[in-house]
Amino acid sequence: MTDLYFKEPAHLRTYRGIRELILSGDLVPGEPVTIKGLTDRLGAGMTPVREAIRRLTSEGALIFHGNRRVTVPALTLSEVDDLIFARLALEPELARRGAERMTEEGIEALVAVDREIDVAMGQGDMRGYMIYNHRFHMQLYAPGRSEVISPIIDTLWLRCGPALRVMCTRFGNQNLPDMHRVAIEALKRHDSQGVAEAVRRDILQGMENIRAIVAETEEFT
Repeated sequence: MTDLYFKEPAHLRTYRGIRELILSGDLVPGEPVTIKGLTDRLGAGMTPVREAIRRLTSEGALIFHGNRRVTVPALTLSEVDDLIFARLALEPELARRGAERMTEEGIEALVAVDREIDVAMGQGDMRGYMIYNHRFHMQLYAPGRSEVISPIIDTLWLRCGPALRVMCTRFGNQNLPDMHRVAIEALKRHDSQGVAEAVRRDILQGMENIRAIVAETEEFT
């Protein structure tokens, strides 16, 4: 009965709300972030919003400027290269570990999430795509969760989220190979290395498109 009456503390609820705005790309690269704007958007109090901004700034998901201005990071080419390096170094390995421990129920859950991704893409719902894409990866990695690696991956996704939304809006799926489906088929074969390779290729597809956008932007600045 206790769980029925449990209410998440306001500061955690607010933190998760702003975090979702970042991961979904609802907050775009370079966008100013204000306490008032977020309190209006989330219906939250000023104190939990201020605490959440402070926490997300420490995680690199928001940037604090000397004039007390806070913005969503706009990635440089060097930062994109670092993110590609870090994601390729960590995520395929966590996917491999997750695959080794994945249950049949876990595979079915991933299939269901992947189906939602297809629906979102078919409807042109980029926000839905972003949310379900993130969920797919996190559920794939979850069985192999590492107390050291997993928080780092969470931070990398927060840094990538807004840029990924820009990339998806611009390029769509471009008829690229569906690496989620490849990963699922590898899971069904109990091929953990195949899952890791599918994740590696999936990361490269998205991040190389982000790199192209940032390179083009820097060329004209």
